Amino acid sequence: MSTLKGKTVLITGASGGIGSEITREFARAGAQIIVHYAGRKEPARQLADEVIKGGGEAIILQADVRKSSDVKNLFDDAIAKFGKIDIVVNTAGIMITKLIKDTTDEDLEAQFESNINGTYYILREATTKLANNGSVINFSTSINRLMVPSYAAYAATKSAVETMSKVAAKEIGRGIRVNTVSPGPVDTPLFTNGKPQEVIDRLGAMSAFNRIGEPKDIAPVVVFLASDEAGWISGQNIGVNGAFA
Repeated sequence: MSTLKGKTVLITGASGGIGSEITREFARAGAQIIVHYAGRKEPARQLADEVIKGGGEAIILQADVRKSSDVKNLFDDAIAKFGKIDIVVNTAGIMITKLIKDTTDEDLEAQFESNINGTYYILREATTKLANNGSVINFSTSINRLMVPSYAAYAATKSAVETMSKVAAKEIGRGIRVNTVSPGPVDTPLFTNGKPQEVIDRLGAMSAFNRIGEPKDIAPVVVFLASDEAGWISGQNIGVNGAFA
């Protein structure tokens, strides 16, 4: 794979889970990194320090992706620091798993604001501020291929992400590619918190490898999609799920 040296990548939701491993993978590929966080500053700082100690370049920037003004400032501040943004990886989002009958208005609104509005704001800024021939990688989920009970609201938001990404891929132009990655169950707090071990094991058994995924299973695919080798891939949704779905 070609190096990403000289490229600048903005990773939203980088301070934990899949986002952290994606950050490390881009650092290994030589990219300059903007580590975005919403409220967890210390993990973001530690991650940036890890990149810098490894010989890379990274800064941290705070923003609430639910607020369009914050997202605008995030892009502007990143460009002020590095001069450009070549790649956006949008992992920021939340998941609340409840049966439809138990889902509150607040549960629904929280997921829509973060997962749909946040992604839309990121795409809108990328449309005009991403460098030519850049790449946007948004995150969906393989859950919406199986229609699993208790995931209705979350899966709906991620289906929306897939649709807006495909439209953006045709709208933006300037050589910019837009794709979506859809992990299956992954061993991160977003997925495992609140789940009994037997539920995690049951979902893991649905994979061809009899386990749930790890962040390291996802990150190389994201870096590939940002590379020149993926230059003819756009408007696609890539399932990374060990044959889970």
